Amino acid sequence: MNVFAKYFCVFTVLLSVSSPAWAAKKKKNAELKRVDREFFVTPEARRIGDQLLLFQRETGGWPKNIDMVTPLNDEERAEIEAEKGRRDDSTTDNGATTLQMAYLARLYAATGDTCYRDAFRRGVDYLLAGQYPNGGWPQFWPEMRDYQIHITYNDNAMVNTMSVIRDLMYGAEPYDCAGLLPDGYRRRLMESFYRGVECILATQIRDKEGNLTVWCQQHDRETYAPAPARAYELASYCSNESAAILRLLMEIPKPDERIRRAVHAGMKWLDEHKIMGYSYTHVNDNGEWNATLVADSDAGPLWARFYDLENAEPYVCDRDGIPRRHLEDIGHERRNGYGWYSDNASALYPLYEKWKMDN
Repeated sequence: MNVFAKYFCVFTVLLSVSSPAWAAKKKKNAELKRVDREFFVTPEARRIGDQLLLFQRETGGWPKNIDMVTPLNDEERAEIEAEKGRRDDSTTDNGATTLQMAYLARLYAATGDTCYRDAFRRGVDYLLAGQYPNGGWPQFWPEMRDYQIHITYNDNAMVNTMSVIRDLMYGAEPYDCAGLLPDGYRRRLMESFYRGVECILATQIRDKEGNLTVWCQQHDRETYAPAPARAYELASYCSNESAAILRLLMEIPKPDERIRRAVHAGMKWLDEHKIMGYSYTHVNDNGEWNATLVADSDAGPLWARFYDLENAEPYVCDRDGIPRRHLEDIGHERRNGYGWYSDNASALYPLYEKWKMDN
């Protein structure tokens, strides 16, 4: 069992103590990622689609980390129906809302049933309504609390939202079905997407010398400054989210000078802060899985999830909010319940080389 599976097993046990039965079931939302058209003409596909309609909030969005695929009994359906009016749990975090929208778009294309199209459109309206005037999106809306108000790149929430809006704008699969959107929406989507780009450019962090670098997981919606979230998520240079932002920027056709400058600066920073000679792995330590960095001369580049804003040095952090340099310096729960290092940014190098030739 990998570390993330282990963490979510623990999380599921905790949910079973305090949440309705449907929230405690083992998550099977991988079914929502299916793309084979043959599946979407089956009764099972419609059954899942009907459950997505049930889980959709009146806001037009969906909550996260809930199994929406497993069949429900009458009691569970009544519990979910009673929650439809909630305004505090609709989100794009962890792929919520955008995942359900893609599924409903495919289901409408296969069946022509307008109930799925209408639910999809409510999802589009939800995405558009959540955008701040400055172009950013929060983690949750319309009601939010604490760090949820920040412009949120964490777990690629804003990038996922913008990717859907871009694909809708161009009519890309799975949003290429005739009649999926009302007339006039594509102009609204284009305006929304490029406001999002403006926000990305405005939030790119400058270092102490004034050089453009990368991005934080969250940025203040008023000042654009890097902002903290949970106790172990301090304001930082953040590699994972920055890699996703850079990929999005490189996918923009005919980028202007500001976009080109942002991409060059971000890639330069990532390259200068890669970690070589180590593998990030999990070892069996007296029956428990422990995350660790192991010396490995054959390993490809790694990046820390967080780099401090003062010296751009990698760090890890526990729930006490104190940054530390080594994995062994934090407790077992956070050490193994969070992804502290990643090679995600390595996939950008070939894209960047091609992008430079084209731009």
